[in-house]
Amino acid sequence: MTHRLYYNDSFLYDFSANVVDTRELQRDGNQSTWAVKLDQTAFYPTSGGQPFDLGRISAQSRSGIALEAAVEDVFEDEEGEIWHRVSKVLPPGAEVRGTIDAHRRRDHMQQHTGQHLLSAAFIQLLNAKTVSFHLGDQISTIDLDASSLSRDDLVNVERLANEVIGEDRPIAIHYASREEASKMGVRKLPGREGEIRLVEIQEFDLNACGGTHARSTGQIGGLLLRRTEKVKQGIRLEFVCGMRAAAAARRDFELLTQASALYPCAPADLVANISKQRDEARQAQKRESRAMDELAELKAGQLLRGTQQQSDGRRIISHIFEERDAAFIKLLAQRLTRDTTGVIALLGSAQNAATLVFARSADLSADVGTLLRELTTQAGGRGGGGKDFAQGGVPDRSLLQQILQEAQERL
Repeated sequence: MTHRLYYNDSFLYDFSANVVDTRELQRDGNQSTWAVKLDQTAFYPTSGGQPFDLGRISAQSRSGIALEAAVEDVFEDEEGEIWHRVSKVLPPGAEVRGTIDAHRRRDHMQQHTGQHLLSAAFIQLLNAKTVSFHLGDQISTIDLDASSLSRDDLVNVERLANEVIGEDRPIAIHYASREEASKMGVRKLPGREGEIRLVEIQEFDLNACGGTHARSTGQIGGLLLRRTEKVKQGIRLEFVCGMRAAAAARRDFELLTQASALYPCAPADLVANISKQRDEARQAQKRESRAMDELAELKAGQLLRGTQQQSDGRRIISHIFEERDAAFIKLLAQRLTRDTTGVIALLGSAQNAATLVFARSADLSADVGTLLRELTTQAGGRGGGGKDFAQGGVPDRSLLQQILQEAQERL
């Protein structure tokens, strides 16, 4: 089995090793992708919610030519062997040098160690256990066995975690048998047998884990809780640590500053200003709605007075509005037919999209829904509704007059 150098030194970014085995994973024309197994490695494979390390493996060919291959993936096979995916073949027996992407490794250490700290804080304060962990490119998440989390819960957990970070408590690695680990009070034991690697945050947390971690809580560099959401197994919580937390705080502050400049006001006054603006907008919307109702009522009266009854007692009102939208003609159609008898309204709006509304009084039997659907479909549009009220649209405003004329003829 490959010796895992990162088990005892997560800050090892440069190491020497020998190639034990090489396998071709994929071939595309003259290009191949290879999997390389080393006798020892500092590259972390994807496992336990933590992504793999990136970096490079370099060697010299038998002819003395330098070979350098980017490590594009690190994974474990079913037997637990570690493989490094590269684009160049490295022959078995070759001596190689591995170089870890230190920035990515440090970031992963901060997030993973922060997760240990965060999970322990949730247990201590809320007895909420962590069900799963995922370390993403931008944010990390834990799923908690909890039905809900209040704002105060999040504030208290975040405060406790950052207090422990500020205390710079040492973090130690131990190895123990399953029986020994159980007696030590390990938070969660793995299902496998054999020697177990333990990660201990002094006087705060003891957990079985094979990932990479900081040497002390101070190296986490701060922890910031983000949004929560309800998931099948409980509550999912987003968090960021270290440089990610600093970057997130910077982005939030810049957005807050930009939003404040739109009013303008100090960031602390932004919520009050937004609330005031929303209240003013609601009042303006109510005033506009009342005005639109009054206008529709007046227009309905005008159209009714200006339309003569036919020999059968019906009044068919057909009109196209160039400067009114679909909402207005719907409202007008309701006013024309709601408390009247013998009225059929055939209305069109040429503002924005070409819209049609057909409606009739309750005492009539004409099926305006079927009529509108047939005429709009025939014109390349679509529409629908009931027998007494229907709405639709056509692709060209020039078709409105033709459709209203045909509808009036068919009625």
